[in-house]
Amino acid sequence: MPDRDRGTADTGGFDNFDYRASGDVRDPYPELAEVRRSTPVVGLPAAAGNPGGRPMYIVLRHEDVTRVLRDGETFSSSILGDVMGDVMGREIILAMDEPEHRRHRALVATAFRQSSLARWEESLVSGVVHGLIDAFADRGAAELVHEFTFPFPTKVVAGVLGLPQDDYLDFQRWAVAIITANIEPERGRAGSRALKDYLAGVLEARRREPRDDLISELAHASLDGEELDDEEIYSFLRLLLPAGVETTFRSSGNLLFLLLTHPEQLEAVRADRSLVPQAIEEALRLEPPLLITSRLATCDVELSGVVIPAGSAVTPMLGSANRDPAQYPDPDRFDIFRDPRQHLSFGTGPHMCLGMHLARMETRVALNALLDRLPGLRLDPVAAARDDPHVHGQVFRSPTSLPVTWG
Repeated sequence: MPDRDRGTADTGGFDNFDYRASGDVRDPYPELAEVRRSTPVVGLPAAAGNPGGRPMYIVLRHEDVTRVLRDGETFSSSILGDVMGDVMGREIILAMDEPEHRRHRALVATAFRQSSLARWEESLVSGVVHGLIDAFADRGAAELVHEFTFPFPTKVVAGVLGLPQDDYLDFQRWAVAIITANIEPERGRAGSRALKDYLAGVLEARRREPRDDLISELAHASLDGEELDDEEIYSFLRLLLPAGVETTFRSSGNLLFLLLTHPEQLEAVRADRSLVPQAIEEALRLEPPLLITSRLATCDVELSGVVIPAGSAVTPMLGSANRDPAQYPDPDRFDIFRDPRQHLSFGTGPHMCLGMHLARMETRVALNALLDRLPGLRLDPVAAARDDPHVHGQVFRSPTSLPVTWG
């Protein structure tokens, strides 16, 4: 096992986290199911709350959501630049269409190859995970959202970028600021500026003296002799920061909540670790960390009998598609033994999540480490009765708390 990061679990970043960014909804799925049955494509008039003040069409069926995500010519990703560009930068890869998107994706994808993931698992992720567990393993009880699921992805992303541990708390604060930019825009912009100022010096140093980290990879990546410029790198890193933190923080928490509240399935995973990957996928399907994304209709198009005019915002509802009974039998049941079918939590098509394999690896390492080191891990009945832990959120989904005990 690699050397462990034995620092205590600092929750300062989480203490500044504002759950209003998620939308405080406990269970959106019954309403989504009803609307999916009656009106699978819901049209909303142009309004100030819609991207660019455009008419919006919410898409709920798995078949239609899949079509929207795979057809980048009809459903452009450029609208995400309007939504996120102010904080992420105008060169954000999520907002690019082909062929620009293909070029940028190919350039940055080299940093996420399997050999890199294997190296990070051994030299970084395992040490981060075990270092956090060290801080509470002897106590017999912990609150895993504050002490584990929130801090570990941030530490991993910082390590992947090659940033010093001494800067971890600043890095975490900027991540929180960017994540919550939709409710505190100026805080988000300030975090974005601070991160760029910080990264400028790091990028310059890596261009002079490359290291074995992602920033060095991006600084020297080339495709047909073409390299990323500084603004493109800053935009990608400003995306990686909240995405790498947000997705894994929420998805690992959702997985733990579902296993802890389904003890028979937790016991099955504890006894047979070959079930871990399918438990991860089933949790991603049932409780995705992000429920929606956005596209722009480039021409008049019809979905489920509804004509969507060109220029409209189109909102694929990933959380609804993942529970479509036409695709998944008994879709509201958590069942790690169900026949595997691809979920849409990481998207599909050209913009399928570039970091999904990293997120899966981090979650696998985290779950195995918790089960290995905390025998009899279970939900703390006293704390649970007091705190009512549950998964919530209307846009992002994650647990309010994860009070656990063991031994």
